[in-house]
Amino acid sequence: MSTENVKEEYAAALKEGQRECKELLSLGKNPYPAVLDEVLPEHGRMAVQELPAQELPVERIIGTVSAGRIFALSASFMPLLESTSEFALKWMALCEAHLSDTGIRDPIQCYEYLGNFYVQEGNKRVSVLRHFGSTRILGTVKRVLPAKSEEPRILAYYEFLEFYKQTGIYDLQFLKPGEYAKLLKALGKDGQEPVWEDEQRHRFNSRYHRFKTAFEALGGNKINPRSEDALLLWLQVYPYEDLSALDDKALKDSLSALWQDVKVTQDEGSIRNQPEEESKSLLTKLISPSPKQVKVAMIYQHDATISNWTKGHKEGAAYLARVMPKEVTLLEYDHADNGQLAEERLEQAVKEGADIIFTTTPQLLQSTLKAAVKYPKVHFLNCSVGTNLSSVRSYYCRTYEGKFITGMIAGAMAKDDLIGYVGSYPILGVPASINAFALGARMTNPRARILLEWSSQEGSAVQRLIDRGARVISNRDVPVPNGQYMRFGEYGTFLIDDEGKLQPLGSPCWMWGKLYENVVRAVLSGGWSQKKDVSEAITYWWGMDSGVIDVEMTDLVPEGIRALADSLIKDLREGKHSPFARKLVDQNGVLRNDGSRDLTFAEILNMDYLCDAVEGAIPEYSQLLPISRPLVRELGIHKEKLPPEEQE
Repeated sequence: MSTENVKEEYAAALKEGQRECKELLSLGKNPYPAVLDEVLPEHGRMAVQELPAQELPVERIIGTVSAGRIFALSASFMPLLESTSEFALKWMALCEAHLSDTGIRDPIQCYEYLGNFYVQEGNKRVSVLRHFGSTRILGTVKRVLPAKSEEPRILAYYEFLEFYKQTGIYDLQFLKPGEYAKLLKALGKDGQEPVWEDEQRHRFNSRYHRFKTAFEALGGNKINPRSEDALLLWLQVYPYEDLSALDDKALKDSLSALWQDVKVTQDEGSIRNQPEEESKSLLTKLISPSPKQVKVAMIYQHDATISNWTKGHKEGAAYLARVMPKEVTLLEYDHADNGQLAEERLEQAVKEGADIIFTTTPQLLQSTLKAAVKYPKVHFLNCSVGTNLSSVRSYYCRTYEGKFITGMIAGAMAKDDLIGYVGSYPILGVPASINAFALGARMTNPRARILLEWSSQEGSAVQRLIDRGARVISNRDVPVPNGQYMRFGEYGTFLIDDEGKLQPLGSPCWMWGKLYENVVRAVLSGGWSQKKDVSEAITYWWGMDSGVIDVEMTDLVPEGIRALADSLIKDLREGKHSPFARKLVDQNGVLRNDGSRDLTFAEILNMDYLCDAVEGAIPEYSQLLPISRPLVRELGIHKEKLPPEEQE
């Protein structure tokens, strides 16, 4: 190549570097390569591992070891110095070598920290090769291992190290723990298979970079979720093989169909604490009038003969059909027992004209998402919380309000201050119910101690509580407003009398029918926006003020306690009282609320601690019954910290 051509290449690279530098400065970002010395923690000794020479993805080469010459390079290693500089002359010599038969053969030397590479020797080689579009650069690596901690980024990195041992892949880096296990599962692997062959590795890298190209073409560089996060979501809907089978346009279209969901994957989402309607102008109503009638489909994982959970939702559906006979045509589908059956039921519901589809367990979420992407004009909801999806809204009830009332009753009825509590699963919202129950008990009995056991563990939780001395015990909630459920001690809060008989006191009950009515009325009134350019993950988490939670009490509750309970229920319904607008101290003595404010709904939903009145602990994943684990993987309060070998 002639000297003039080499100069032209440098001029083009310089122009690109100056453009990038100017753009990053305008955004308030660092326009130069990162510096490892500035990234490493100031304190603590870190181990260093020597890795063999390997092909490094250029996108992971983000900085230099020291700050010596960073002002000669833009963030992506494009040159910034004038063509007469010594740096430019050396760059052009390397450029000439690269374009000759000799090529650039010497590997760069760099350090790796948290999945990114920092060049120690070879900055100009990186610059030249990136200018010519190289996607991989040969390098020798020294890996700097951070001190282990519970910080999510560090936990995720140590999961990456295990992922790397098996796959040899550096190209994607998750920032939250648990994601590598999800990826392997989506690829049909479990993390325990042999080390990947070169062909497997190259095939994955090729597919991932096709996906990343589509992601960036849709504007992925301008949103918070990264291509890694988008890939995980995409793989919930489409098979891994489609990354090769689809042509470029079809791949981009498939990702575009998920784009609103991609944009909210890293958001906290919006918790709607009560039904609301959107205000619509007269012109809007005339242009897009709300429907007068809708077909509502209910998808159940089991049937009412084997599942009280399903029975509660079925009774809720019957209530909906009863109170809205002119507006609602009800479609019901049992036994969506697995993913394939769930998808068949959803397809059938759409084929039969469903406008609104409720899937009634968290385990049906992935199938619901697939259908929602395929049929964007249908309203899809899944019975879960915190799903962070735009195309599927989640719904649940604030059962902690009812537990607060029954806790108050239990505190008044416990003669020896010991009260038993059967926890269900360590999932979102359950610690809030335990804590609200404890606060209610302390309201009527400041000395109350809540003994906690879990039904999701081996053996009888009720018997363990009896053995620990509890004579008032809170068990699972009544699934529908029917006091007959409390007769045998399997539901509600009960008293064990002197003869050992179980005497029911009361229970929160789920008013699913009212929840379904609220949603359907919102759709009929135009209170559900599905604009394609609006991205928001919405959870309907409704309580007594929406009529979706109530408390059943028996005649065994003394008149004075019943009067207090009725008064508190009235205040909860009117929004004048909150169980957590009071002092709250956890088991470690940490003050969670000084009583001067109420907790936010996000703080309540994401509670992962127990208050100081509770004697017991949130169980580890390994301590749960196998049948309980799938739900905890979906909604567990610490699901992101599950070790990869325990993911299925």
